[in-house]
Amino acid sequence: MSSTLSFMPFAPLELLSPAKNADIGMPAIDCGADAVYIGGPDFGARAAARNTFDDIARLAAYAKRFHVKTYMTLNTLIYEDELQAAKDVAWEAYRSGVDALIVQDMALVKLDLPPIALHASTQCDVRTPEKAAFLDACGMSQIVLARELTIEEVAKVRRAVPRAKLEYFVHGALCVSYSGQCYLSLATTGKSANRGQCTQPCRRAYRVFDFAGREIARRTHALCLKDNDQSEHLEALIEAGVSSFKIEGRLKDADYVKNITAYYREKIDAYLKTHPEATRGSLGESSPGFTPDPAKTFRRSATDYFAKGRHPFMAQLVSSKSTGEAVGEVLRVTGDKSFLAKCGVTLNNGDGLVITSGAEATDGLRVNRAILTADDTYEIRLFERLTSHTGIKPGAKLGRNVDAAFEKTLANAKSVRTMAASIAFRPREAGFELKAMSSGFEASIFVKEPFEVATNQAGVRDAMTRALAKSGESVFRIENVLLSDCESLPYVALREINAARREVLRALCQKIIDSHPKPVCLAPTQTRFESPYRDFRLNVANSVSYAFWVSQGIIPIQKAFEVDSEGVDLTTAELMRCRYCIRNELNLCPKSVKGDPAAKAAFKRQNAGHLKPEPLTLIDEAGRRLIATFDCKACEMSVMLSKNNKN
Repeated sequence: MSSTLSFMPFAPLELLSPAKNADIGMPAIDCGADAVYIGGPDFGARAAARNTFDDIARLAAYAKRFHVKTYMTLNTLIYEDELQAAKDVAWEAYRSGVDALIVQDMALVKLDLPPIALHASTQCDVRTPEKAAFLDACGMSQIVLARELTIEEVAKVRRAVPRAKLEYFVHGALCVSYSGQCYLSLATTGKSANRGQCTQPCRRAYRVFDFAGREIARRTHALCLKDNDQSEHLEALIEAGVSSFKIEGRLKDADYVKNITAYYREKIDAYLKTHPEATRGSLGESSPGFTPDPAKTFRRSATDYFAKGRHPFMAQLVSSKSTGEAVGEVLRVTGDKSFLAKCGVTLNNGDGLVITSGAEATDGLRVNRAILTADDTYEIRLFERLTSHTGIKPGAKLGRNVDAAFEKTLANAKSVRTMAASIAFRPREAGFELKAMSSGFEASIFVKEPFEVATNQAGVRDAMTRALAKSGESVFRIENVLLSDCESLPYVALREINAARREVLRALCQKIIDSHPKPVCLAPTQTRFESPYRDFRLNVANSVSYAFWVSQGIIPIQKAFEVDSEGVDLTTAELMRCRYCIRNELNLCPKSVKGDPAAKAAFKRQNAGHLKPEPLTLIDEAGRRLIATFDCKACEMSVMLSKNNKN
């Protein structure tokens, strides 16, 4: 898509950052987030990221100073005996200053909730314009789209949705299954992704076998996707109708959140500078105190996934861990604890490296000393012997997943967010008025005290200007001090000026806080939606959700897997549905041989004599067998348990 002056974004642009807790959410705000999302004490899709309402209130209060919004996850399935508790959590979130709840269970649409916005979670599995329009009609004011959608498909959704804002994941970890439709963790460990307890079987290493039992991939992370990176597609996403750009990572540390938030803040600000028709979703400007670089913190390589359509190399087959940035390759071993490497970057003592040899990545190692011996050549000395790292051999690729120098810079960086302000001094009868103005808001105070006209007007003007230009610990930076209409400045003690300045800036900050935008609660409208599911994949875990779907003309034939596991036949149940395809990743897709008779004949020989793709078997290191089947018409893959599993 190309930019045009006539294009108008659907809503102010919002950079949405994750917050494992308040102490991570506040630096995210400092680095430029327009909104943050955080888990509550329960019912969040990341069970390991719970927070008290005291902490959530602390984060929300910090956010409101810049009109930054606070969203709280309430996006697990809710059991029958939890409905009242879920409602209580929603009310407490509202009282704590939360602007919106991110939800999955449709029971929440029917419960007596406070006047708070509802956002449709990624767990709602929004893949089609019809599903998005349905959620808009249900009263969802913001809808998280499936990560698998192309930019063209996003544009189709935008045209179908009249009211709700669209949210799109632009960075972070990717789930291989459509979100909300993954039951593999539950089936294999009893821990449900729809209850925030996913054990991530997609990150395991597998051996892959064809229909005849021939091994075609050994110890490959066949279901482990690279990390999402849409930074090159932001303009196209904006023009497709996305207004909220979401960073994944409610389990990530502060360094990751600061780095990635600052990186996307720079990208979105660059767009705003050249597109005056677009506006930002919050107030203030950020100075992170470091140069952001997404390759410097946790990253499983990078992919733009399906944004521009299907392509190979979406998975990180060599490892499920952070492999960081590619930095060079091993030249030769020089000792029992050292080797020589050719590197295109500066290495540091304390760096973390990953060695990739062939199709596997070894465990990471920490650099004891990195000694530059020639141009781009380092002798790398380790703490341990090379016998524990058999992958270190000539030609092995080097990745750096810990940059010690960057970590030090981050640790010492002081991220600051401020709002430009002006301050005006005006003498009045028996006192003076001080007015502060910022972002369209203003506050003034009157100090009643008799003053004499200063004899040294130039000296008083200079001293007063310097005193009023200070902003102290406030959220403002004073860019203009206005004394121009003062012909005869009074003599005022600097302590009086400083005290008045602090008071008026506090009043201005409070005015901005008090004007924090109210949540946009959309009223439900008449709607009907034809769900493709009637079985456990409809995720009906309570009677209110059941009644909701019945009101849509949909009679669920099964309860959710989480509440009725005996009702799910694990020998036939689809436990994952994915747009990602192992065959495409391993260059085994029948579509790739069209127009090539020799390639087509070779494919048939490996595929039981026909082009329709046979299932593949995946066996993990514990011996558990999965079966991947392929729907070439829909261009999707399903994963289920093999009937040959022993348990």
